[in-house]
Amino acid sequence: MSMSRDGREPLYVVRNSPIHGRGVFAARYIRAGTRIVEYTGERISNREADRRYDDDRMKRHHTFLFTLDKKTVIDGAIETGGGDASYINHSCDPNCEAIITGKKIFIHALRGIYPGTELAYDYQYERTGRNDAKLEKFYFCKCGAENCRGSIMKPAKKKRSRSRRK
Repeated sequence: MSMSRDGREPLYVVRNSPIHGRGVFAARYIRAGTRIVEYTGERISNREADRRYDDDRMKRHHTFLFTLDKKTVIDGAIETGGGDASYINHSCDPNCEAIITGKKIFIHALRGIYPGTELAYDYQYERTGRNDAKLEKFYFCKCGAENCRGSIMKPAKKKRSRSRRK
């Protein structure tokens, strides 16, 4: 549990999640725009992130990596100093968002969140243009939202149709 900045009861609790493993749940009402928690962990390079989490050798996707900038990734695994934010699961219909401020990442409420509601943000894993169909299956989504896109990858860009004038 984490006490809010104003010293009141905790904003959230970490417990088992119906989405995946452990999750973070509102312990009390969280107002829209509230900064809930910082995403913490070890700061590593992209190369080191690729070494630690090799998708080709993993049976299922499970990482705690969060890209901070072009050169830096935060590994939020508990073993590397990650905190409660690493337990926040993905949703295609999120109630939170990750905001990068300087060299830090904070999770903020997108809307009012009632006690007992699981906190989630849209992971939006980057597409490479190579093997995207295969990666969509590997990075499958279990959020259960009505608008679930089936993958935690960033939505595919829609191809523009060119209309011809005659």
